[in-house]
Amino acid sequence: MQDPYFFGYGSLVNAATHAYTTTHPAQLTGWKRVWRHTSLRELAFLSVTPADGFQIDGLVAEVPNSDWHALDLRETGYFRSRLPETSLTHGAGAVDVHMYQTHPEHLAPPDQPHPILLSYLDVVVQGFLRVFGEDGVEQFFDTTDGWAAPILNDRVNPLYPRHQVLTPQETELVDSHLADRKVHFILA
Repeated sequence: MQDPYFFGYGSLVNAATHAYTTTHPAQLTGWKRVWRHTSLRELAFLSVTPADGFQIDGLVAEVPNSDWHALDLRETGYFRSRLPETSLTHGAGAVDVHMYQTHPEHLAPPDQPHPILLSYLDVVVQGFLRVFGEDGVEQFFDTTDGWAAPILNDRVNPLYPRHQVLTPQETELVDSHLADRKVHFILA
């Protein structure tokens, strides 16, 4: 039996943050990314929600020997579910693909916005740039809701455990898209 795959739509698109080497660009139809505020932590989670007429880019990667343990630990706060084949396009062939998303029962009240961690967002954008180019980065921002949340600027002392060093051009790309959305920054 062939090993399963996961579909990553955020930091998992950045292959520098994990050891899963068999990867393929992918598109998921009928879903949209969203920043979620949950009772599980003070920072926003990047998640997905069903959305007719939308498509998001991401990455599928093989999970060798069906060993989900390390990935489930990394994705604490999310639940994993199998995706229907009809909603996903990728080059891995006929494989089972799972996706992580936040638990609806953990959603925080809408009046309690949690900040988006900039070092996490930097990792996500770097991954999209490497896999999909600048157009992919633009689509990431355009197909993600929740930019009204403040951005916690932790670039000097990154809080995200899998943070990456960005080039000046990558930093400028992130900052430019955030400026377009007129986000509110707070310092770490």
